[in-house]
Amino acid sequence: MPGDLTVRYRQAVRTATLLQHTLHAGTGRITQGPTSDPDGQNRAEPSDENETMIRFENVTKRYPDGTTAVHDLSLEVDDGELVTLVGPSGCGKTTTMKMVNRLIEPTSGRILLDGEDISAVDPVELRRRIGYVIQQVGLFPHKTVLDNTATVPYLLGWSKTERRERAAELLNLVGLDPARFGDRYPDQLSGGQRQRVGVARALAADPPVLLMDEPFGAVDPVVREHLQNEFLKLQSTLHKTVLFVTHDIEEAVRLGDRIAVYGDGRIEQFDPPAKVLGAPATPYVADFVGADRGLKRLSVTPIESSDLEQPPVVHLDDPLDKARARMRGEGSHWAVVLDDADELHGWLSADAVTTPAAAAEAATETETDGPPATVADHARRMEAWLPLGSPLKQAFSSMLQHDAGWIAVLDDADRFVGVLTPSRLHEALRRSIDADERDVSRDEVELETVADA
Repeated sequence: MPGDLTVRYRQAVRTATLLQHTLHAGTGRITQGPTSDPDGQNRAEPSDENETMIRFENVTKRYPDGTTAVHDLSLEVDDGELVTLVGPSGCGKTTTMKMVNRLIEPTSGRILLDGEDISAVDPVELRRRIGYVIQQVGLFPHKTVLDNTATVPYLLGWSKTERRERAAELLNLVGLDPARFGDRYPDQLSGGQRQRVGVARALAADPPVLLMDEPFGAVDPVVREHLQNEFLKLQSTLHKTVLFVTHDIEEAVRLGDRIAVYGDGRIEQFDPPAKVLGAPATPYVADFVGADRGLKRLSVTPIESSDLEQPPVVHLDDPLDKARARMRGEGSHWAVVLDDADELHGWLSADAVTTPAAAAEAATETETDGPPATVADHARRMEAWLPLGSPLKQAFSSMLQHDAGWIAVLDDADRFVGVLTPSRLHEALRRSIDADERDVSRDEVELETVADA
């Protein structure tokens, strides 16, 4: 690895420490300009235009022994929004969710579903309109996977043909081949497969609302991450209104459009993940999300074009002399290499074109009137690349995985946009935090440096 890339790689390792210090003091100042979404996230941010699907109005749940599980809760969840309810055991998050389908009745206040007061709806009818997924899945052990999936359509009086077609459609949707798994019983499935069936069953009658009570908590971490990814893809297609209960802040951050952080029977903060991590509303929230919230925030902060550096760019068929002149002219020890379609090929080190061997090769070709040496003869393939908009966490991980001092960033058409370095990654996180604290866009934050102090 050339010297400057080695330095950048070492910077990538040090960046992990720097990220922690970013959260403890103001890091920038605001410049003038129009405001916009501070996070740049592809998330279902609440807005005045969104219709409210679930509304809690001053809801309290108090048990006969005097225990107050939920106190004076007012909360709105927009249509198509995925809200994670997170907090320690006994904080009221599961009670909140179970009051939506009337498994638990509130002591006071009211809950509206799509504008309708649920207290006026028959509980059984209400539950058939709401999907429900729990940690232990709750599949019927004496029924096949196909019949388990078709449970709610059966209760709604669908014909056998309609039920089986719908069940097969949903099993395909969650990644289970109905021809292979449809006739199996729950004890013939892995934990992850049973959980997929549970999700398919909850979606069978196409409910507008989905309640999920720690659905991925009973599987191992690898399967859990895979299920989370699958569910996010599913949600991006179906756009259900989801209340997702978890005790894991990382899961809440990974999945939620907004996070409701519960304390003792009340919500301490209700904001998008980036704001919960970057600007905790109370000391309780700061303690709950953890001292490493800077690293957690990397997973919800996207790469933007303004975060990127623009190194010299050369093409595979460029003569070495031209590539060498370009790098020298821009004061760089390396260049990004593109192919004839302007797609990323790799990179070229200045050392590779200034070695005695390279000089001898060029001299020989000149003496023999052969074709000049080209970039293609010395370029190296580049495996460290990501699409624009990828999380900073993925970028940082890629730097370490590929032992790279920078990663290439491509647009939706696979065109090269720029490179992200460790220092630019750190700056992007600092801008994101300041933008959230001041409710402006990242472009409006001017970072203070040691030289400015």
